[in-house]
Amino acid sequence: MRCEIVAVGTEILLGQIVDTNSAWISERLAEAGIDCHLQTVVGDNPERMSKTFEAALGRAEALIITGGLGPTQDDLTREVVAELMGVELERDEQIVEKIRDRFTNRGRTMPENNLKQADIPVGALPIPEMPGTAAGLICPIGEEKVIYVVPGVPIEMKQMLEGTVIPDLVSRSGIKSVISSRVLKTWGHSESGLAEDLAEEIKRLDGDGELTLAFQASGIEGVKVRITAKASDKEKSDLLLDAEEEVLRELIGEYIFAIDNETMESVVLGLLKSQSLTFATAESLTGGMIGTRLTDIPGSSDSYIGSVVTYEAGLKSSLLNVPKDISYVGQEAVEAMALGVCEVLGADVSVAVTGVAGPSPHEGEEVGTVWMASSIKGEVESFKVVFPFDRSQIRQFTVITVLNALRKRLESRK
Repeated sequence: MRCEIVAVGTEILLGQIVDTNSAWISERLAEAGIDCHLQTVVGDNPERMSKTFEAALGRAEALIITGGLGPTQDDLTREVVAELMGVELERDEQIVEKIRDRFTNRGRTMPENNLKQADIPVGALPIPEMPGTAAGLICPIGEEKVIYVVPGVPIEMKQMLEGTVIPDLVSRSGIKSVISSRVLKTWGHSESGLAEDLAEEIKRLDGDGELTLAFQASGIEGVKVRITAKASDKEKSDLLLDAEEEVLRELIGEYIFAIDNETMESVVLGLLKSQSLTFATAESLTGGMIGTRLTDIPGSSDSYIGSVVTYEAGLKSSLLNVPKDISYVGQEAVEAMALGVCEVLGADVSVAVTGVAGPSPHEGEEVGTVWMASSIKGEVESFKVVFPFDRSQIRQFTVITVLNALRKRLESRK
């Protein structure tokens, strides 16, 4: 079955928001074995919307439309789809009650404008998942084609895709095989370098036809290597994924830090917990960003006990016992910070960072220079990196780089 995606919204065309929905949907379609040949963005203009939807249905059996389901005058997707179906809109009282409940539960009165969101094309089926005030729709077009209409709000769209749209597409397509994927997240190697290291393995897989590898550069999340397996059932596809993961770990294992939904910080916290170690951070140029990422993880308090942010130079001495007669953006300073935060907060393990995020050089160090250290039971290791980025990226890359260095040390202790 062929499927296309159309994102509706003038704000996307104007560059005011980025269409991340289409990329996410395409990924889910690929995992389900549904071919997606084209993605389109169209503004909130009924004539152009109609032409775009009609053209997509001329090429594909299924169309997923995101956006245009709000309560305002420029939310026109329902009306345009009804016109394509050749039917009128009718008000669904069950949807009205759901919308009213959303407002009541927040202690608010529903504006009359929101009633528009309960108007659906005759013959369309509401999608059961409805986390917001916009109802998703399954709209049959003749005997063989279908339009799925979902909100542009990512969290609402994802619930509908996973709960109803993808299963319905798979059922309509008659797909019998199971397609499964596993993502290996890497840090410290380029996309081209990984592709080169895995060239022979990719060639071998191309000959077998059961597995494929794909790469995705993901900025501060590293480079992702996606393994996709196709088999007659889930058990067999999982066995294929397990076997291929083992092969890849032999080839590029030193760069792999996480799988699927794991993150660098969740992996580090898991290692700390498994080794019954407490953890603290000493931050300068990152200003608390390391601590923020760690505390975003549920259960981080099992290991993480706190942070000392010493952005001003003198605080490094008064709070973390960094000597006053040294460079505050050098190796001696960062090692003293790592030891000092363990002493001050009573932690077994720490990481520390100091450096120059810009815009100007500092203490003779060029912009992008960052010293990082980790301390485990009083044993300190440090290193220097010079990032060729802007201020924001320097700080973000510092966070994941220092956590990765600690991860490697903790894994070597297992």
